[in-house]
Amino acid sequence: MTAESPELPLAAAFPDADRAQWQRLVEGVLRKSGVTPTQDAPDDVLATDLQDGIRVRPLYTADDGGTAGGYPGFPPFVRAGRPEGTTASGWDVRQRQAYTDPRRANASVLADLENGVTSLWLTVGADGIPVASLPQALDGVYLDLAAVALDAGADFAAAADELWRLYGTAGVPLGAATGTLGADPLGIVARGGSDAALDAHLSAAAELAVRCAAQAPGLRALSVDALPYHEAGGSAAEELACSLATGVAYLRALTSAGMDIDAACGQLEFRYAATADQFLTIATLRAARRLWARVAEVCGASPAARAQRQHAVTSSVMMTRRDPWVNMLRTTVAGLSAGVGGADAVTVLPFDAALGVPDAFARRIARNTQSVLLDESHLSKVIDPAGGSWYVEKLTDELARAAWAWFQEIEGAGGQAAALRSGAVSGRLAATWEHRSRGLATRREPITGVSEFPHLAEPPVHRDPAPVPARGGLPRVRRDDAYEALRARSDAHLAATGSRPKVFVAALGPAAAHTARVAFAGNLFQAGGIETVQEPPSVDAQSVAAAFAASGARIACLCASDALYAEQAAGVAAALKAAGARRVVLAGKPGELREEFGKAGVDAYVFAGCDAVEALTSALDVMEVA
Repeated sequence: MTAESPELPLAAAFPDADRAQWQRLVEGVLRKSGVTPTQDAPDDVLATDLQDGIRVRPLYTADDGGTAGGYPGFPPFVRAGRPEGTTASGWDVRQRQAYTDPRRANASVLADLENGVTSLWLTVGADGIPVASLPQALDGVYLDLAAVALDAGADFAAAADELWRLYGTAGVPLGAATGTLGADPLGIVARGGSDAALDAHLSAAAELAVRCAAQAPGLRALSVDALPYHEAGGSAAEELACSLATGVAYLRALTSAGMDIDAACGQLEFRYAATADQFLTIATLRAARRLWARVAEVCGASPAARAQRQHAVTSSVMMTRRDPWVNMLRTTVAGLSAGVGGADAVTVLPFDAALGVPDAFARRIARNTQSVLLDESHLSKVIDPAGGSWYVEKLTDELARAAWAWFQEIEGAGGQAAALRSGAVSGRLAATWEHRSRGLATRREPITGVSEFPHLAEPPVHRDPAPVPARGGLPRVRRDDAYEALRARSDAHLAATGSRPKVFVAALGPAAAHTARVAFAGNLFQAGGIETVQEPPSVDAQSVAAAFAASGARIACLCASDALYAEQAAGVAAALKAAGARRVVLAGKPGELREEFGKAGVDAYVFAGCDAVEALTSALDVMEVA
């Protein structure tokens, strides 16, 4: 830029680049790495498949379409539900209480409120604090300042009455009360499996909504909880679709009770899961607001009433029981994503929530995670920071369309209640989870600390047991379920014998030839709780028998380069079988030597992308038989 041309941008000195030029450059890199795109374009080779038929490409430009959806606080509310977003005071930091003892709950509640929490999420009734003990649990809480969100299941009407009475006892004007009473009749069906009381629950929820609208405008009567569908293994689009269908069912119930559509919309709060997939979480919350705005518009709601009130909760599905410290990283990313996505209230689950009742340290970390995001990172001071990103806008649009398609199917089949009753919801979620489970088993979806980089010497973390929720409805899954079962078998072996199951690593040749596959095998077997023994560092057909006998293992794994396999694997495998190895595994793909290796005694092969759960299960089966 010069004084003679002050308006000349710096970019004018460089030629414009286009997608075709980028593709040619990427194709050259792919060829150097051994990948030769033929009919597929380079960006197709590098694309990543998500659930719901969505493909994430490596490059997005303005040509991909998708622009920021309107303005914050205006339909379709993609950018924020309010014009100011969360810039005024940040989002609502909502902490979940897991104690059933009202005295312990009260101490925890007060500690939370003194250290940054702005609203309380209380589990009340059969799975939480007794309804009659709610005043004790909230003793000392300024109810005109702290919002209360109840989660009482089938006891929602009794819990709401008790909280309502408590407002009166504490002298809190109903106009100053804020929060949600948590009525969720279809959520009760999804969790419990029976819709026998659905009509009664819908009627009671409608009565609460009418009462709130007339006397306590700061309270919302109903929660549209999408967590049961997420926790049953559902995808983001399935979670969204079920929430839309549930919300529509509640609008029908409330308007049938005499409420106008704007007032009915104002009685709903939507709850979604936030995962460690940050962009997917951001897009989910943005798409949810867009979808609900469309539903409310079709139902006749005024523009201002179409905004969706959102509560985001860090996913329990992603939480691990082994190496739970890594959960701090997962919940940090999820909490950040929820804030960037525009959630009105955010709950960060403590890192030990999968183990039982969280302790004080874990609860403090959960609180401080949000404090760092809000007060140190100032994340809430920018409205829709992801808005305008071509990738985020495209992902939001694709996710909204996928969710809308299934929402229409649910409505066409009679609505959410009918879909739950017929098994359409459970069947679809089960199919989605089965597909995802294959990715977890093959470690294409890795779990740090569990399926990747496990630490067998990590001391176990123990917590007081949490109440076991009632069964009968949709299942509750976790990403680590299959590996947790394997590790439990290893723990049982350790308790019975004093040592963990072992695999002997038969490394062939120099370190340069076997190190990569030794590391791969160690990572794989330790994911199942199986220790690796590599002593001596390298063996051959003459020395392997003595080394295997000294290891105390019952199975062995060959590790070397493909060239060394061709020269030595057959002889070493035969020597291992002669030495008593019950199972011989080879790290790598056999290729044309499969038949030769099989005759020599190789029983199985492990490699990147193999079914790790099946391989580890087979190994433990052999060890337990002996």
